[in-house]
Amino acid sequence: MANEARPCPCDIGDRFDYGGRGQEVQVEHIKAYVCKPPASTDRAVIVIHDIFGWQLPNTRYMVDMLATNGYIAICPDFFVGQEAWKPSNDWAIFDDWLKTRNAGKIDKEVDVTLKYLSEQCGAKKIGVVGFCWGGAAVQHLMLKNPHLKTGVSLYGVVRLFEEGSSLLHPTLFIFAENDDYIPLEQVTLLEQSLKQNCKVDYKVKIFPGQTHGFIHRKRENINPQDKPSIEEGRKDMINWLNKYI
Repeated sequence: MANEARPCPCDIGDRFDYGGRGQEVQVEHIKAYVCKPPASTDRAVIVIHDIFGWQLPNTRYMVDMLATNGYIAICPDFFVGQEAWKPSNDWAIFDDWLKTRNAGKIDKEVDVTLKYLSEQCGAKKIGVVGFCWGGAAVQHLMLKNPHLKTGVSLYGVVRLFEEGSSLLHPTLFIFAENDDYIPLEQVTLLEQSLKQNCKVDYKVKIFPGQTHGFIHRKRENINPQDKPSIEEGRKDMINWLNKYI
């Protein structure tokens, strides 16, 4: 990998050798990956990908997991056709690359996805889950979008929305203790701000010993001691969605 001296902000871990059970669809001006549960339901979850884009097998694995748990799950291409980040890219250009992909400017794509879920899939209760870049996007949506029921932000980049604590909907925040990209000091500031300003249910949970991306990046068997945290984080996500959708 290029620039090995600089740690990847989204610890890539293993890319799953995973093809997916869902299908790709066109949703107005964007493409999306969607997977539906065996039984009919009016519950749905929008999954917001990280910097590695909507086609990352790890993220599609999480979409399928949500479908297995009874949700219509969809991961749109929130980069709208722009190229996803590659681990081999030069990290010196990462900040400039990120400026063209603003996690706070996805409202148009969310609106067309909500319309698709409602009109094409019969969804009436919709939540959102996001990873890293997508986790920051979840926080943005929880502050702005009245049509979502709840959100789960997994290692969302706190600094992108430092003033964002007046949430409209119940939100679960999951972080890793040893995250090189999200210092615990930022998490502490987020907790303090939520405590002072937030009027809806929220929870901030930090997983000891884990690194950025652990819930959707590491294989469960990469380290035996990590497996319980990975499973617990995924269970927390599902339980939170079940509670509010």
